[in-house]
Amino acid sequence: MKSTFRFGAVAVVASLVVATLSLPATAQSPLKIRIGWVVAPAQLTPILFQKKEILKHYGKSYVVEPVHFRGSTPQITALAAGELEIAALAYSSFALAVHNAKLDARVVADVFQDGAQGHYSSEYMVAGDSPIKSAADLKGKRIATNAIGGAVDIGARAMLKKQGLQDKRDYTILEVGFPNMTAMLSEGKVDAAGFVVPFAISAKKVGLRPLFVMRDAVGVTQMLVWAARADFLARHRAAMVDFFEDHQCALRWLLDPANREEAIAIVARVTKRPAESYSAWLFTEQDYYRHPQGMPNLEALQQNIATAHELGFLPQALDVKAHSDLSLLQEAAKRLQ
Repeated sequence: MKSTFRFGAVAVVASLVVATLSLPATAQSPLKIRIGWVVAPAQLTPILFQKKEILKHYGKSYVVEPVHFRGSTPQITALAAGELEIAALAYSSFALAVHNAKLDARVVADVFQDGAQGHYSSEYMVAGDSPIKSAADLKGKRIATNAIGGAVDIGARAMLKKQGLQDKRDYTILEVGFPNMTAMLSEGKVDAAGFVVPFAISAKKVGLRPLFVMRDAVGVTQMLVWAARADFLARHRAAMVDFFEDHQCALRWLLDPANREEAIAIVARVTKRPAESYSAWLFTEQDYYRHPQGMPNLEALQQNIATAHELGFLPQALDVKAHSDLSLLQEAAKRLQ
């Protein structure tokens, strides 16, 4: 009798295990996708998934957890340790992730681009009464950038290299946080500084004068990309295509002029800043370019990495297309056509 009972109990347990394993993916817990970000709303990560009613798959096949970082480089470590599923990496950081950290990482989406036709390009400014009239006049001067080896820093160095100027020999670079640049420049503590929105807008309001823009130095810059590990993408492809379908829906909604007032209200709520601080520029031609399908500019990315290598910030160049996987974006885009 006991043997019969035990056999029956084992059979029931086995049946439950088989039934659980055979359940469709949608009946299992949604995939948690942790995504790194640094500054909003330049990076829309904490904003994209706020309007849940337009997202078809959120909470079913995936959920998103935005994870804040001080910069892109720390995200390389988090990606390697399995603490992030998607990292927001600058072009130089992505190359370091592949070469130095030996990650089998893939570019999977655009975050934003500088200098795309009809959109904003980061500005390098001087005081309104400064005698500096061109980049060549920066010889012997002090130039503020937010981070050595960052995109704004590389843009400044590339422009000065065109004038035959070399770091340390002909000019000095100082690291200054974006919020402090206007004061440093106005008080004469530096002679020029690199600005991004929204800091550039407030800088011009107090009389600072643009000298050149990043586009003049390096053309279009793929400022940030989303990157993920190849093994993660392979294991969770179905959920990631669902994710990118919703990602594209959210991007299109945010970029639609008809939704701009509501979109800015969402940004203001998330960032805890007044909507008026965004109304003059966000989601207009005064803002950075974001591809409505999230497609990165791989040609620009290739050139950006080459420039960083030429300036000595990367040990070697990188074949960008060999380390990209846009098939998930493309499959998601076909669903929306």
